[in-house]
Amino acid sequence: MDGLDTAALRPLWRAVHDRLSSGRPVSRVKVGPLDEEERSAVADLLGADRLPGRYATVSVVGLDELLRESVEAGLREVVVALLGPLDDLAGRRALATGARSGLWAWLAGHPVVTAQPVLLEWVDAVRRAGLVGGSVERTRDGLDRALRVVAALPATGVPLPVLAEAVLGDPHALDEGTRCAGLVLRALAALYGVDPPGDAQERRALWERAGVVEDELSPVVLVAGLRLGGVGGGVLRVCADAGHVAALTLAQVRATSFAGAPGNVWVFENPSVLAVAVARFGASCPPVVCTSGWPNSAVIVLLRGLAAAGATLRYHGDFDGEGVRIAAHVVARTGAVPWRMATGDYLSALGGARVATSVGRVTEAPWDDGLADAMREHGPAVPEERVTARLLDELDECGRDVGGLP
Repeated sequence: MDGLDTAALRPLWRAVHDRLSSGRPVSRVKVGPLDEEERSAVADLLGADRLPGRYATVSVVGLDELLRESVEAGLREVVVALLGPLDDLAGRRALATGARSGLWAWLAGHPVVTAQPVLLEWVDAVRRAGLVGGSVERTRDGLDRALRVVAALPATGVPLPVLAEAVLGDPHALDEGTRCAGLVLRALAALYGVDPPGDAQERRALWERAGVVEDELSPVVLVAGLRLGGVGGGVLRVCADAGHVAALTLAQVRATSFAGAPGNVWVFENPSVLAVAVARFGASCPPVVCTSGWPNSAVIVLLRGLAAAGATLRYHGDFDGEGVRIAAHVVARTGAVPWRMATGDYLSALGGARVATSVGRVTEAPWDDGLADAMREHGPAVPEERVTARLLDELDECGRDVGGLP
């Protein structure tokens, strides 16, 4: 390489090295601006009879042939010897593009997201925000941590540091201002159909809605016809025997023994269904639980306790956008089975509506691929109250199987 490694030729070698490192086919290389000494060096190297301008365009093939004749080494060998290994920017970009595509496909197909398709809105927002520090690995790790928290929600009425320690092994992982807390809160906002929280009070309210609370008295679950053991079970039994609805606090749910749970528990979205059920069946009311819309921590703890004891949870709610999202949430978080929540049930309930309220924003129902399309096509919502009599007729036909301990 004698005579090639000079300061005057360095701009040429650097320009060639950069272009060959692009990973794309290169036929010509433009180099410059060149001073007079550099122009002379380039002209001498190329055997030109006149100096190039301040910017020179050099043929890659021609320069390669010249170098093979003069130093018995090709252009690539020369620039590698002078400036180090070539890069492959196009190849690296292709790999990076593939890695990013893989990341977003993983996120969209994550079990937490597919179980509650409304979270695809959150996925889109996360994707628009881009990678953390340009790193696929860092981004995926952060999203994995956030999804682990979302999967654990609604929580069972525990403080935020307790949740963070239990799920992430760090009591400060969900502290105010952490990226993980921000991701989880935005996911919860998408899930509940509210705007992302804008201040500390709104963030606190959203955490509380997801069962992250400091006290065990505020969350309450409405129950009828259920007889269990323990302190909470005693409250349930007294109310069931008297044909009343019990309002059980989270503390009382935690003081309940689920031994002897009934084989089936009917779960409804709206309190009015419980009122009608108790009025109709009295002390022989079947075991019925109400989520009162989005379930709080008392609801979740009760339903999970019943499911763990062997009860089958059969869920019904409103046929509107939010009702489907609540149903997906209950199913994903408690293992409940959708009951009378299929496309045919919606279509059969459409007739006779006096007031047509829109179904609103509809997301997919994981248990029925056609339900969302049918609701969008027809438009009217079907509130649970409209089909209450039909649902209770079915419970009556099932024998009403009064549930729980005698």
